[in-house]
Amino acid sequence: MQRKVFQLLVDNNAGTLSRISGLFSRRGYNIESITAGVIGDPRYTRITITASGEDEVLDQIEKQVAKLVDVRDIKELKPESSVYRELALIKVRANSEQRQGIIAVADIFRAKIIDVAFDSLIIELTGNQAKLDAFISLLEGYEILEVARTGIAGLLRGSENVTYL
Repeated sequence: MQRKVFQLLVDNNAGTLSRISGLFSRRGYNIESITAGVIGDPRYTRITITASGEDEVLDQIEKQVAKLVDVRDIKELKPESSVYRELALIKVRANSEQRQGIIAVADIFRAKIIDVAFDSLIIELTGNQAKLDAFISLLEGYEILEVARTGIAGLLRGSENVTYL
């Protein structure tokens, strides 16, 4: 099993994301994560999709997605030539005695405490998937109440592969 990250530039039209996810669904492909957001030009949206499968399946995904009408550009974001980031919000049960230990772990990972309640903390952490996974595993001694992760957002390094529409 391989994992690939694809970056798409698409027309910012109603139904575009639905058509892309529908293609995955119809073909039986799995989406590990998907993020989308309008870029500087409001006519276009950047979508980052992480998928896994055999090389032939992943190559087929890229070809099929590229054929969709709304897709203007598709690139594979290879780890050695790209920057990936993910955001996680983690709610941890914390009484007054536990807070300092959780804050110490958060500080090591450069995470931010963004909400403090009487019995819990919400922590914001940005980084690659390995960093987020490591942080969450260090919190296993505490009761994690909820986790929200955005999925990967990524860009190619340098300026030579920029797509101008």
